[in-house]
Amino acid sequence: MVDGVLDGRSCADSIMFDLAKEVSELAELGVYPHLAVVIVGDDAASHIYVNAKESACARLGIKSSKFALPESATMVEMESLINELNEDIDIDGILVQSPLPAWLDEIALTEKILPSKDVDGFHPVNLGKLVQGRVDGLLPCTPHGVMKLLEWAEVELTGERAVIVGRSRIVGMPQALMLSRKGADATVTLAHSRTEDLANLCRSADILIAAVGKPEFIKPDWVKEGSVVVDVGVNRVTDENLAKGYRLTGDVHPAAADSARLISPVPGGVGPMTIAMLMTNAVFIAKNRKL
Repeated sequence: MVDGVLDGRSCADSIMFDLAKEVSELAELGVYPHLAVVIVGDDAASHIYVNAKESACARLGIKSSKFALPESATMVEMESLINELNEDIDIDGILVQSPLPAWLDEIALTEKILPSKDVDGFHPVNLGKLVQGRVDGLLPCTPHGVMKLLEWAEVELTGERAVIVGRSRIVGMPQALMLSRKGADATVTLAHSRTEDLANLCRSADILIAAVGKPEFIKPDWVKEGSVVVDVGVNRVTDENLAKGYRLTGDVHPAAADSARLISPVPGGVGPMTIAMLMTNAVFIAKNRKL
């Protein structure tokens, strides 16, 4: 680990190395994990994310199938496809790539996926287990990845004050549950963009997790000296000086690295961890369904 950097790529590589061995051992038993990815429309970023997931599957020897629907897809069509994938005994995990067109109800579609095939960990049954303090099932990939990254970097959590900026069901809320559960034992404050005096609240954090979805929202002087900062955000910012016309930045201003003891980079921090945890869930499902 480079000094001061929470290197998600290196941590994810170690997880993927172990998973590859596990997938090979499963193959000897005749078990072959199979992930189905559903994508709607032509959003460029979504297709990049799906391609990254397919590449990770190929790297591990996990079978992946992509189901691409047009932008005009209806709820009826989506529900029909999910039902087919639920009934397919060869399919272990089902993932519906976000974001979806506005007329598609993402939460309702998530609930249509069998909890046992919910590779994203977003189904109410799986989130409900997390509320009970259980981490022995299918966990949301990004917050689980954050926990693994902190563990890999030997960041002490017990008694530490953690502030999470962002309250989404995908990251912020499950992250708060994971950090505060017995065994992690951090003292957690869940904040958001409308929290009063947010800057001072962030300055109080031993561990600051930014998942608000706004580029460089967390300013350098909001970061406590010697703290650990995890930047979940990935934002495209227009930059005419670059050939591609944009640059990627997180929810934390890069200059915050001057104060933080450890900080995750964007890209190369939480992103690789999210994919590693997705693969972990896919293998977990296959083992539980087929052994």
